[in-house]
Amino acid sequence: MKSKVYIIGAGPGDPELLTLKAYRILCQADVILYADSLVPKQILQDVRDDAELIRTGDKTLEEIVPLMIDRVRQNLTVVRLHSGDLTLYSAIAEQIKRLSEAEIPFELIPGISAFQAAAAKLQSELTVPELVQTIILTRVSGQASSVPDTEDLASLAAHQASLCLYLAARHVEKSQAKLLEHYPPDTPVAICFRIGWEDEQIWLVNLADMASVSQENNLIRTTLYLISPALRKLPNTRSRLYHPEHSHLFRKPMKSL
Repeated sequence: MKSKVYIIGAGPGDPELLTLKAYRILCQADVILYADSLVPKQILQDVRDDAELIRTGDKTLEEIVPLMIDRVRQNLTVVRLHSGDLTLYSAIAEQIKRLSEAEIPFELIPGISAFQAAAAKLQSELTVPELVQTIILTRVSGQASSVPDTEDLASLAAHQASLCLYLAARHVEKSQAKLLEHYPPDTPVAICFRIGWEDEQIWLVNLADMASVSQENNLIRTTLYLISPALRKLPNTRSRLYHPEHSHLFRKPMKSL
């Protein structure tokens, strides 16, 4: 491997949900900086015995980036390991900026997001024909980051799409109230705690019970909410994609009997 920084999405926690590319790079890396509060140790079970493992849960950006730059300049391969997928709430933009300014080469390796793993656990498709065809990924404002006014949760709820709500457990009452402005109270909600970890738990409840169930189970972090009509028992419906009367480039319609 080339001496550079590989920024990797580790997925939601299950080591078997690492991409093959991510696993290969992890097994060969000289140095691995990982968010230890969000990435379980099992993800690192097959790394080299002599790999330098650096926990970053107690470090600032000003400490993390110089470590990566220093190791690459020593001609070492470096992994910066984040939870989930890099495109969602991973705080990589500022790392990329500083690596670019230092002329340090880097590569991004995507991962599975928690909403995808949760839907798989629920054996659900979040886009169902004639019911819901849009997935919204969002969060609420917190101490670390604020949400633009144009992306207020109530305005997003107005679409009544499949909504995946991250980083909201500490603000669950406020979130529930905003969702109830547009979703019916009996809309199914999957409360997903530590998806992909050994102690994961999922509660499937009505939206009206979202806050009370969260508080009863003392959920304050590492919790994802899936709000979607697609989570309820569905009537008979099907996509046109595999319908015998539907034709496309590779298939002609079947003749009616």
